[in-house]
Amino acid sequence: MPTLPLTHIQYTQLDPMTWCATAQVSEPLYVNTKAIWGKSARLSVSHILDMDFHKISRINWYYHPLQSQLSVKEAAHNQRQRQRKGVRLLLKALLNKLEITDILNESSFPYRLVESQHYVCFSHTDMGHRSNIGKDSEHNNSRTPSNYIAVVISRRHAVGIDIETNKVAWHVAQRFYHPHETAALQALPTSERNALTKLLWQIKESFIKVYQYKLAQGLGMDYSYLIPSLINIINENTALSVISDNKANYHIVVLPSQQTVIVF
Repeated sequence: MPTLPLTHIQYTQLDPMTWCATAQVSEPLYVNTKAIWGKSARLSVSHILDMDFHKISRINWYYHPLQSQLSVKEAAHNQRQRQRKGVRLLLKALLNKLEITDILNESSFPYRLVESQHYVCFSHTDMGHRSNIGKDSEHNNSRTPSNYIAVVISRRHAVGIDIETNKVAWHVAQRFYHPHETAALQALPTSERNALTKLLWQIKESFIKVYQYKLAQGLGMDYSYLIPSLINIINENTALSVISDNKANYHIVVLPSQQTVIVF
């Protein structure tokens, strides 16, 4: 696999024992050589010898994301491989930033660093939907994958992180969320309901990684007691917001510009 350049890297210290980083993995590009050389196949040797190579920069090169030539299944597989490598490169960048020399132990969950025993958690976006869950998937086949990745490390205890660029369909929330949550969300204006449905999804995903819940079990947990605080976060629209989950003895950070939620 070619080198994966990471862009838009952002580092955030959440407290003296917890740090996170987010980034984007650049999409691979290819040159449509078939189209270029196909049109030039009729050139004779004399034409080629007479070509002014100093003007080559004027050629109209055509670049296309690689997944446009692949099936949805192949594109999804390639994206997962890029992101799997990407989150590990991002972890390495974060460790370098913190001047920590260590390696990741991936033998069991939660992940930990071998020497320091810091806890590690990864997240990345998907192809635009989770077909087995039913996220809003309208027109997904025509979407370009969003390669956003995130990592969090903590000295204290297991942590969770979720980076999400897509909406969560209301019918999905009605199917999987706790009845207390859907009742509270139903009473809100549509814009608030949509924003909170996504935030709750990210919180649930993060706690799934902390406690290793089964997916349906984690999505069905009741976090309705967090909704008033989450409404305040939406209305404040600050770069970083922290709320305390006293029931779980965890803190929850929302980074709106990075579309990321961390439970630490």
